[in-house]
Amino acid sequence: MERIVRGAGDSGAQERRVTQTPREPQISQAPWHEGERAAHARLGLSERMAEVGERALRNFMPDQHRLFFAQLPFLVVGSVDADQQPWASMLFGQPGFAMSPDPFTLDVAALPDADDPLAPAIVEGAALGLLGIELPTLRRNRMNGHVASTGPGGFSLSVDQSFGNCPQYIHRRDYEGFRRDAFARSARAERLTTLGAEELSLIARADTCFVASAAIPRGGRADGIDVSHRGGMPGFLKLDREGHVLMPDYRGNFFFNTLGNLLVNPRIGVTIVDFDKGDLLQLTGIAEVIWEGVALADHPGAKRLCKITPLAAQWLRGGFPLATTLRQISSQAMATLSMPN
Repeated sequence: MERIVRGAGDSGAQERRVTQTPREPQISQAPWHEGERAAHARLGLSERMAEVGERALRNFMPDQHRLFFAQLPFLVVGSVDADQQPWASMLFGQPGFAMSPDPFTLDVAALPDADDPLAPAIVEGAALGLLGIELPTLRRNRMNGHVASTGPGGFSLSVDQSFGNCPQYIHRRDYEGFRRDAFARSARAERLTTLGAEELSLIARADTCFVASAAIPRGGRADGIDVSHRGGMPGFLKLDREGHVLMPDYRGNFFFNTLGNLLVNPRIGVTIVDFDKGDLLQLTGIAEVIWEGVALADHPGAKRLCKITPLAAQWLRGGFPLATTLRQISSQAMATLSMPN
């Protein structure tokens, strides 16, 4: 079967014919990899999560997810660089820039700025993790896959795994439209050698970040790339005296996609959104998962803690061109203030 892939929203863009092998919708019979299974076993959840995984994880997008992606103004994308370090990035466009022509495919009519680590990662066969999140409605869905084809204005992703997520810890924000010249100029990268006063200020007030991780199968090439949302009260992320970024892990759905990846491959990427200025702070590093102990005491409600040693960081100025207004703090985030560890 053939279909045509066009560039980003341009009727005159180049076209490519892509041959597709017909697929059958399936629910995964072996949904979790060894790291995720190890996390489940540690908490006595193996049997329960085996049943959940067989119901929740698919190799296709249900129609509800396909329509959901088509109404979003941005996607969060996880990728790895040439050193196999994960990065979390964001792609923006008018609603409809991401479209699903069939349950196994998502066409994205957008490309990252040249200075974004995602740019060189979009090549045929590359693994990517996608998160669709709608801040005004608190909805989010995940889709992990491989790049099936690329074009002058976008790319096509073949679905490996699709599943939904609950609305926990998402702060409700209304979209006020894109900032002036949002698509007329590229975001500007400022590479960092250390985290200074400006970075500390953002970390101290941040309430939202996105986390990329990847499993490493035999052969050493990253696969199973995943990107997820993390939210909390302002200041839920912390920086210790040694320069580690401390990220709490609150009670959630027990999928442990991120922590499971970190158990087999400790590399991690974190992107913190500055909603006020429209900038992104992108970090990549090595994470240690702390499951218990006194280290959790400074993080109310945390069930676990990720201690991240940054290896590289950069500002992407103008990297979040969508203007938003905070309408409601997440009730789950507020509850962490009085929740025991």
